[in-house]
Amino acid sequence: MEHTDFYQTSASGIDENELVFHKVVAVEPLHSFRLKVQFEDGTNKEYDVATLFDRWNDFCVLRNNPALFQLVKVEPGGYAVSWNDAIDIACNELWNNGV
Repeated sequence: MEHTDFYQTSASGIDENELVFHKVVAVEPLHSFRLKVQFEDGTNKEYDVATLFDRWNDFCVLRNNPALFQLVKVEPGGYAVSWNDAIDIACNELWNNGV
């Protein structure tokens, strides 16, 4: 007897076991440590980086150096935004927790 694996798909046709990335195409720093993020499907969201200050020590550098915050950029491939090698935010974090 042959064993066949079946994957349930959602209404959108995406395999529920498949990880979907919401790639970033543009990012703009805003006031009060917020980011305006544009995703490849055209969706725009705002993300509050200040919520990370108490959770991750690396992000305190941004609070203490607002000029560095202004240097945010999209990582190649759109899988994250970053400021330097130690400070980045994944695309799905931005998607899931942006408004």
